[in-house]
Amino acid sequence: MDAATDRDRVRGRRPLRFPALPLTGWLLLIGCVALATPTMLTVAQFSWSTEQGGHGPLVLATGLWLLWREAPAAWPLRTPGRPAIVWSLLSFFLLCYVAARITGIIEIEGFALYGALLVAGYALLGGAVLRRLWFPLFYLGFVFPPPDQVVAVVTQPLKIAISQQAVNLLYALGYPIGSSGVSIQIAQYDLLVAAACAGLNSIISLTAICLFYIYVRHQANWRYAALLMVTILPIAVFANFIRVILLILITYYFGDAAAQGFAHDFAGLVMFLMAVLTIFAIDGMAAPLRRALGNGHDD
Repeated sequence: MDAATDRDRVRGRRPLRFPALPLTGWLLLIGCVALATPTMLTVAQFSWSTEQGGHGPLVLATGLWLLWREAPAAWPLRTPGRPAIVWSLLSFFLLCYVAARITGIIEIEGFALYGALLVAGYALLGGAVLRRLWFPLFYLGFVFPPPDQVVAVVTQPLKIAISQQAVNLLYALGYPIGSSGVSIQIAQYDLLVAAACAGLNSIISLTAICLFYIYVRHQANWRYAALLMVTILPIAVFANFIRVILLILITYYFGDAAAQGFAHDFAGLVMFLMAVLTIFAIDGMAAPLRRALGNGHDD
């Protein structure tokens, strides 16, 4: 143990020393595990296997790594939370959790669970520790799927605008294409706007991955980090615009079956990789701006 402690000191990390928990603390931890286990199994089964929630396992792993990395600096700030705040918030989140569990609304269930876990963390460690670990805790919220209705409301105007601009571009290039309501007609084929623009559902995945990259890479330069975050949405919209054009052209040249099969998933993967690489490229080209906005600690 002494050798491990010496290695931690050489690396600049202070080893964590966990104090003995009272009985209520152990009961709280056991309750958190009992709540989290069925919900996480459901989330893994129904969300992580989709395009919209496929980032979940990666976010969970990297989020826990961030907590482990930053916990030593926050640990000395620990102090138990106020019981009145703990019990009032915990009662609220548990009621939401039970209601969502009964009705089978996994989106509400996931965020109610996460709220209860944060309250448990506040009860054991206090608000100062949670504020110090704000980004890892915020980032871990991406593990849970957002409500489908919210995603639809946010993305529907973007889907319509993207599909219309794609149709206009291809029409200007001489393709026999038009749009009507929720469908795009090219030659003898019909392509639903929702299917063509399904890549916008991965905007949450892209946001999560890019936020992690920006935080780890440019945490010390918060002004530049905030500026880089602003580019995430435009990049995602442009990448999906390219995806829609690819799917329309695949439908035109190879048929509807080709566009809805492997090519559909492949185009989504290409879109996602292109968006992530674009963030990296912008970050690399913006080095002069980064230095201008920096504070001497971010190269």
